[in-house]
Amino acid sequence: MREYYEALWQRLPEQLTPPDFELRRGFLLEEVRSGDRALDLGCGVGDVTSSLADAGAQPVGVDVAEAALARARSRHPELDFRLTPIDGPLAFEDNVFDLVWASEVIEHVADTGCWLSEVRRVLAPGGRLALTTPAHGRVRVALGGIERYSEPLGDHLHLYTRRSLRGVLEEFGFGELSVRAAGGPPLLRRLLLARAVR
Repeated sequence: MREYYEALWQRLPEQLTPPDFELRRGFLLEEVRSGDRALDLGCGVGDVTSSLADAGAQPVGVDVAEAALARARSRHPELDFRLTPIDGPLAFEDNVFDLVWASEVIEHVADTGCWLSEVRRVLAPGGRLALTTPAHGRVRVALGGIERYSEPLGDHLHLYTRRSLRGVLEEFGFGELSVRAAGGPPLLRRLLLARAVR
């Protein structure tokens, strides 16, 4: 799977504007506090990692693709970017981060349980998880068809609704949960924004 992401990042154009980037970044910046030790999990080119630093956090960006990290290091040489295994433990001690940001990541993870356990492990007690993932409510899926959102050769392994995302976060012991839909008209929102506390 790592080869897939390396090839993907090598094909992507240098100037890339991810969907709903400003909406997602705005959601994150509502959560960040000055001095936070922050992990940008799935950092890509590092632009959000840079936003975390600008907001007064001490960020570390990690990604599964060295090709993405090469771009991040080139764009933001002053920041800390690291390679992480796609299916292994995060290379950090327990209780290291006050904030973990994972935007458009959870839907790509094969073993969600292992991944969430690692996220929880590296969060300090009272630490916050902020994540985004595509929304797949009934109306949206009925109108678009399941194939539109889960292509057989695509990299989206899981589809989430507000209820299913809330349920999986509760299952792994996260509290003070908030999951809301955003982006687009009511009943057709394209994005889930979730906040949880360890």
